Amino acid sequence: MKVMSDCYVELTHDPIDANALLPKVGDPDVGAHAWFYGVTRRITGDRVTSLLSYEAHPSMAVAELNRLAREAIERFGLSKIVIVHRLGEVPVGEASVVLGCSSAHRKASFAALPWLMDQIKTDVPIWKRETYRDGTTQWVHPTNSVTDNLNAKDLKARDDA
Repeated sequence: MKVMSDCYVELTHDPIDANALLPKVGDPDVGAHAWFYGVTRRITGDRVTSLLSYEAHPSMAVAELNRLAREAIERFGLSKIVIVHRLGEVPVGEASVVLGCSSAHRKASFAALPWLMDQIKTDVPIWKRETYRDGTTQWVHPTNSVTDNLNAKDLKARDDA
C-alpha cells in the first residue's frame, strides 16, 4: 500500500470494504465524488464464470497505480483519488477493483473513472485468469481503449458545445 495526501492506492487479498474508502476522497472544497466498482460477473459471452483470479508484480503494480493516480489528478483536475485492486480469487458478485475520485464538478470525476480503468487494464502488471463452471480457465488480456486521449480540455469543449 502507498498513501499520498491526495492518492490512496492499495493491493489486497481481502474483500474490498468500499464504505471504508468513502472518506478518502472527502474534501470540503469539491462538489463531486464518483465511484466505480468492477465486480466478477457470472456470464461472459456464452460462458458461465465461477471466479476470477488476479496475480500481480506487487511493487511494480503499486508504482504504476500511483503514477496513473497522479496522471489522473493532473489530466482531469481531480482533488483526491482512490484505487484498490484485489488479488487472488474473487468470486462472482465481489469487487475486483474499486476506484473513487473527487473533483470540483461532476464531469471531471465521471470522465476520469473510465480513463483510469482502461489505463489500469493496459499498463499495470496485474493479470486476470477466468475460471469457468466447466473447469476450464483462460488468461484474459485487455484491448486498447478509446479513452486514451480524453482529458479536461476535451470535457471543457463538450461543455461549451
